[in-house]
Parts: sequence; C-alpha cells; structure tokens
Amino acid sequence: MRAPSHPLSLSSEDRLQVEAVEALARRGPTSLDALLADLDKPSWAVRRAVIGALARMGAPAVAPLCELLRHRRDNEARIAAAVEALVASTGEVDDAVISLGGESSPAVVCDAAQVLGRRRSRRAVPLLATLTVHPDDNVAVAAIEALGRIGGGAAVDALLAALGSGNFFRIFPAIDVLGRSGDPSVVPSLLGLLADPFYATEAARALGRTGQEAAVPALVGLLQRGTDAMMRVAAVALVEIHDAQVQRFGGARVVQSALRSRSVPGDLGRRLARCLSGADAAEKAALSRLLGWAGGPDAAMGLLALLDAEPTVARAAASALIELGPEADGPILQALREGDSARRLVLLPLVARRAAAVPEVMLCLEDRDPTVRALAADTLSRIGDPSAVGALFERLGDDDQRVAQASVGAIQSLGNEETEELALTAARSADPRRRRAALRIISYFGYSRGLDVLLQAMREQDERLRDAAIYGLPFIDDPRAVDALLEASRHDSERTRAAAMRALGQTEKEARVTSCLLGGLNDKDPWVRYYACQSLGKLNEEAAADAIVALANDDAGQVRVAVVDALAHLHTESAMLALRRAASSGDSDVRRAALLGLGVSKRPDALPVLMEAASQGDPATRLVALSAVAEYDTPETVTALLRSAGDPDESVRSAAVGFLATRAGTAATQALVSLLGDPALRERVVSALALPAEGRIPGLLTALESADESVAPLLVAALARMQRADARAALISALESSSPAGRRAAAAAVAALGTVESREALERASAQDEDAEVRRACLLALSR
Repeated sequence: MRAPSHPLSLSSEDRLQVEAVEALARRGPTSLDALLADLDKPSWAVRRAVIGALARMGAPAVAPLCELLRHRRDNEARIAAAVEALVASTGEVDDAVISLGGESSPAVVCDAAQVLGRRRSRRAVPLLATLTVHPDDNVAVAAIEALGRIGGGAAVDALLAALGSGNFFRIFPAIDVLGRSGDPSVVPSLLGLLADPFYATEAARALGRTGQEAAVPALVGLLQRGTDAMMRVAAVALVEIHDAQVQRFGGARVVQSALRSRSVPGDLGRRLARCLSGADAAEKAALSRLLGWAGGPDAAMGLLALLDAEPTVARAAASALIELGPEADGPILQALREGDSARRLVLLPLVARRAAAVPEVMLCLEDRDPTVRALAADTLSRIGDPSAVGALFERLGDDDQRVAQASVGAIQSLGNEETEELALTAARSADPRRRRAALRIISYFGYSRGLDVLLQAMREQDERLRDAAIYGLPFIDDPRAVDALLEASRHDSERTRAAAMRALGQTEKEARVTSCLLGGLNDKDPWVRYYACQSLGKLNEEAAADAIVALANDDAGQVRVAVVDALAHLHTESAMLALRRAASSGDSDVRRAALLGLGVSKRPDALPVLMEAASQGDPATRLVALSAVAEYDTPETVTALLRSAGDPDESVRSAAVGFLATRAGTAATQALVSLLGDPALRERVVSALALPAEGRIPGLLTALESADESVAPLLVAALARMQRADARAALISALESSSPAGRRAAAAAVAALGTVESREALERASAQDEDAEVRRACLLALSR
C-alpha cells in the first residue's frame, strides 16, 4: 500500500511547474514577462517559486511589479503575489513604491503602504504620515500599521497625530500600534485616553504593551477606582509592564512598589479578589500575580481558591502565594491541615522554605496518598528542621518504595545527634525494608559503630541486604571493611560479586585491591567484569591499562562501555589510542563514552575528533561531543559552539548557547551577539549575555558601537540584567556610543539606575547629543 503523501509535499504537476519556474529564473531578466504571467498560477507552491525568482531578480522586476499593482487588479492571488515579491525584493524598491502612494485607487495605495511598512522603509515615513489622514479609512489604517512596523520618532509623531483625528476607525488601530511600539513618548497621549470611556479599555491595554514604567501609576489608579472589567484589563497591563521591565533591567519591582504605596493594606487585595469572578484565564493569572504583590488576608484566600483552576492560573496563584511570604502562612497552613490529598499536593511545594510549617508537613507523612507522603518527606528536607528526623524514621518501612527513599534522603539531609542511634536501632529491625533503609543511612554518614551491623548483613541470605551493606563498607574507616569486600568478591552470587567490585573502586588503591579487580576482569559474569573495569579506572590504576584494553571487544556491550570509561581516567598512550579508535565505533554508547573520555583528557590531538563528532551523528552523540569540545580553551572551540547553536536539535542548540554563556573572552560574547538575529534563540541569548563572564562587558560595549535598532535594546537589556557596578558604569558609558540606536536604547536603562551620576549623564545627553531622537529619549527618561 502506498504511504500517504505529506500535506505540504508537491504534487508531480506542481513539481514540474516549479522546475520550469527555476529554469526561467536562471535565464535572468529575459524571463521577466514569463514570470509575471505565472503570478496568477492556481498553485500557491508555484506562485511562491515565482515570487522568489522575481525577488532575487531585484531591480529589473520592480517597475513591472508596480505597474501590475496599478493596472492588473482583476486577480487577488496575483496582487498578493506581487506585493510579496516587492517586499522580498533585493532591488531598490522604495522610490517606485512611494510613487504608488499618489495613485487615485485606494486599493493600490493600501498595497504600497503594506510593502513600505513590511520593508521598514524610513524614507517612506513622510508619505505614510500624509496617508494617515487620507479620505479613505482603509488607506489610513494601512498607513498606520506601516508606520507601526517602521517605528522611530517621525513615525511615532504621525501616529500620535492620528489619535486626534476624531475617527474611531483610525484611533483604535493607532492606539494598538502605538502600544506595540514600546516608545516611551507615546505614554502621555495614551494616558490621556484613559479618561474617555470609549477608548479607555484599549488605551489601558496599549499602555501595558509599551512596557513603560511611566504608565504604572495611572494603571494602579484604575485598580483602585475602575469597574471590575477595567480592573482586569489594568491587571494584565501591569503584569506586562512588570515582565518588560524585568526583561530590560533585571530584578525590577516597579509595579510591586506602586501597589504597596498606593493602597491601604488589604483594601486592594479585596478588590482584586472580587475581580476574579468572571475573569478569563489570562486575567486570572495576572490578578493572581497582583494579589501576591499587593498582599493582605483576602489576597491569600483568593489565591488559595485558584489553586484548583487550570494549570497556568494555578501556577500563577502558587507563585503569588510564595510572593506573599508570611502573610499567607496562616491560610496555607490551615489548608494543609484540613485539605485532602489533592490540595496537599499543591500546597506542599509552597512551604518548602517555611520552618513554621513543619508540624503540618509532618501530618502529611500520614496521608493516605503515597505521593503526598513522599512529597512531605522531600519538603521536610528542604525546610531543614532536624526535629523531623524521628518522624521520618517511622516512614522507612513504608509500603511505597518512593516514600521510603524520600525519607532516607531527608534523613541524610537533616541528620542530627539522634540519627546514629535511630539508624542502628532500625538496622536491627525484623522488617527487611527498614533494615535496608537504615543500612543506607549508616553508610551515608560512615558511622564506625555501624560496621558490625554491616558485617552482619553481609552474612544474610537476602541479596538486597548484602547489597546495602556492601555499598556502605567503603565509607567505614576500618581494615575489616576492605577484608569483607575482598571476601564478597569471591561470593557465589554474581550480584554480590558485582556489588563488591563496584565498592572496591571507592576504597584506597593498594596491591590486594588491584589484584582482586584484575581478577574480576576475567569473571564469567559481564556485570562483574563491568564494575571491575570501572573501578580500576576510578583508582587510576595505569598498570591495568593493557588488561582493560584487552576487553575492548567483549561480547557484552556494557563491558565495552566500561572499558572506554576506565581508559578515560588513564593517561597512557595505549589508553589514548584505544579511546580514539572507540570514538569511531559503530556502537553509539561506546562512541559517546569515548568522546567523553577524550574530552576529559583535553589533549590537543583529540580536538579534531571531537569537533567532527559534534557536527555528525545522532543528537545525543553530538551533544556529548559538544560538551567535550567546550572543555577546550581554543579559538576553534568558539567556532564549533557557534555552529552548534544552529543545530537542528533543540537540546544541542540550547547546550551550545549555555557553553558560550559561561565562556570567558570577547570572542564568546561576539558569537552570542551574532545569534540575536534568530528569534527562536533571542531570549535565551540575552539571558546568556547577562551572565558576567570575563570580557563580557567590554564585548557588549563594542557590539553597541555598531548595533541597529533591533539589536541595541537587547544588548542594553543584557547589561542592565547583570545588576553589577561595572555593568551600571557601562550603561552610563553607552550614552556616548557611536551608535544612535545604542544611545537611545541606553537612556531608559540609565534612568532606571536612579543615581546622581546617571541623571547627570542623561542631562548632558539630552542637551548635547547630536541625534534628536536620542535627546528626546533622554528627556523622556528624565521626566520619569
């Protein structure tokens, strides 16, 4: 049966037509008429190919495409394709399309505005400003949207003028576009619209989208006096501003401070809680965050009620309860005491840092749901109160293994003066589950009094008890412990022998241990050979290198992997040669282990092997190789990391950015800056640039010197997020950057510093900067 074709795959007929278009494109301008004729082909795939060919042709195609928009308007598909070709054209388009703005046909003028806006043509701003008052509303709206795409002071001025048109068909889109501009100069005009009931809602939404601090007081005012519907809109807007401020400047708390200073404690919380009724998911999430910032007992109760809402709202409510801090303790602890298992699962993560919650969390150790009991043990561990140790010992014999494991982990984390006695008592229990758990605790703390208990367990028939005892023997400083391990290495049970071989790798290197491990390399059981090999590597027993290499072709895959892992710890030439051979193995597990080993060695001759592997094979292998490459301090390393940032696999891309983030030197910074053009990586790259690695700040300042309007705000945001004295000094110096875009972007960040020095720098720039847009940005920043 023939497999169904992919929905986006080309039919045979379309493929032939696309090939014909490509053949025409290769002929150059002589094929122009034929390509234009194909713009109305029924197939979008074919039209897409024609658009690409005309765009690549550049200047020769521009005038004919404009003529088509003027005179051949009988086919919508053809018109849309012509617009796309002009938008993507590599030729000089602006003058020809600007001339279309004088046409009598509103439809032609709309198309021209769309092309100019999508091409972000600054030369077109005067025309588009004129078109915002065109008699035809469609033309005016197209011009408004185009100006919004272009941005800049002149575009913003034209859009602000549109607010005074009195025509709501134009005012509404102008409000939306002005909000999305993010320009601080639009805030006063949008604030003025809050007094007009007809436009207030859209103006509030737009103020949120600006992300500007200057809008916060008015929006907080709406929370205090607005209708419930307006309060919900204002809440979303305030959260948008907060998030934008954090993205630009790091730990900004502008909204929180305004809420606390403008409201009577508890009053705002009651109003916000009341608004939850009738709110949609996004509004509930925003209201939750505001409740956390505003505080008050009503805030806590309102947030608790949201913990059962849809996941996004519940997460926001949980985060807000944490933000409330001690104010929320009473309601949370009451709900923890009285709530059912489902409610406790939600609440336990919220009290992980609250010592006052220990009694309530200990109650949850008795919950009927084992997931709650396990989470309660984890929570007690994170709270860090040793008084819970006794209750945790009671759960070592829990019917659910997850609870027992969580209890052991918590005891190991908390350990107090009674832990040793409790562990020794539990190790003599008739319940084998309690005994095994107690042996793990004795092993973890290395209690010397526990040796006899461990040796007793070694004589038991229960293999799991023997395993637990063997695990702990290396941590007891007593010769009898090693004697017991050597004896266990000769046990009839393969499992016990394997456990002993593993444990010997954690003892001190001595002749009898090495001899025992070398013997284990020839054991009939593959897991015994595996752990013997691994332990010889951990002990750095270079004399065993040849014996380990001899197992490189072992029938058991896990042994072959252990061979490579052991060789990585050795430094002989034979070990390195074997690792390089293993790096090209057909067994992916062996290959990855070899690549890790080569990375650990940091030998220069291993780097080419690692770089090749970082660009080939499956994603997991590429990721391992990239991790090894990142260990090298060479110029080639940065090149390889930058290449991997474009890898098809998300985990590889993420790792590459992470390695560049922590790498010292301006080369790594330059590499990260070059990635800012990728929308999928942008936020991750800004976060990476905000890590203050050596050479990061000078690299960012250098990049600012030539940054354009899209990149400059991102570089400034990275500096602002560092929250360091040298980064703050760099922001002030950025006001003297040779890039006007960089100076404009720096103005708001410098104002956010709130220091005398920053204000003086803004005052100088507002009076002396050669760029009018920079002067205006500084004046606006000073007015905050």
